Amino acid sequence: MKSTDRLRQIVVVVSAILAIAGAFIGSGAAGGTPIAEASGGALSADATPVAPAGPAFAIWSVIYAGLIAYAIWQLLPAQSRDGRHRRLGYPIALSLVLNAAWILSVQFDLLWASVPIIVLLLIVLIWAFRLTLASRPSNLVDAIVTDGTIGLYLGWVTIATVANTAAVLTAIGFSGFGLSPDMWGVLLIAIAGVIGVGLALYGRGRLAPAASLCWGIAWVAVGRLSGDLVSVPTAITSVLMVAVILLVTIAARIKAPRPLPDTA
Repeated sequence: MKSTDRLRQIVVVVSAILAIAGAFIGSGAAGGTPIAEASGGALSADATPVAPAGPAFAIWSVIYAGLIAYAIWQLLPAQSRDGRHRRLGYPIALSLVLNAAWILSVQFDLLWASVPIIVLLLIVLIWAFRLTLASRPSNLVDAIVTDGTIGLYLGWVTIATVANTAAVLTAIGFSGFGLSPDMWGVLLIAIAGVIGVGLALYGRGRLAPAASLCWGIAWVAVGRLSGDLVSVPTAITSVLMVAVILLVTIAARIKAPRPLPDTA
C-alpha cells in the first residue's frame, strides 16, 4: 500500500471522528446548546417559513451512521488502492470537517458564518456526487455505503442550505422586498424543488438524494401546517415539490442508459 493511500484513509477516519464529536455537541449531549436553541433560536422549527419540523433532523442519525460505515469501509484492503475511493476520500473528509465547522459556527453564535460554510459543504457534496456517477460501485455494499450515504448527505444538505440561508436573512432583519412570508416560503421551496429535479436528471434517477431531499421538504409541509408558523401555501408547494421530485427521479431512473444499483 502506498503511503499516500494510508494517509488518505487516516484523514477520512479522523474527519469522521471530528464530525461525530461535533454532532454530539450540536445535540446538546456533550454540554453544547441544541442547534434549534443556539444562536437565539434562529434555526428552530418555527423560525422561518422553510424550516423543517423537528423530527426531520432524525435523518442525521442515518447519515452519520453511513459516514461511519464509509470511514470503516474505505479502510479495508480492497478499497485502499481502489481508484474510486482514492478520488472520493478527500472530498468526503472535507465534507466532514465542514460539517463540524458549521455546528461550531452556530454554537458560537456566528450565524453569519454558517451560510458560506454550508454553501461550501453543498459544493463539496456535489463534487463527491459527481465522482460517484463517474464510476460504478464495486458491489452492493459499496453502493449502499458510498453512493447511498453521499446521496442522502447531498439531498439533506440541499434543503438545509435553503433553510439556513432563510434563517440568517430573517435574523438580520431582511424585510423580503415587500413579499409576504407565504410568498417567500413558496419561492424558496420551489427553488429546492428545481434543484431536486436537476439532481434527479443529472444523477440519472439516483434514489438517495431524492429520498432525503423529499424527506426534508415533506417536514417543511408538516411544520407549516402545525406549530407557531402556519403557512398553507408553503405547505401545499412543499407537497407538490415532493411529488414532482419523486416523479422525475423515477422517470429518469427508468430512462437511465444503464442499470444502477437499487440502493444508489
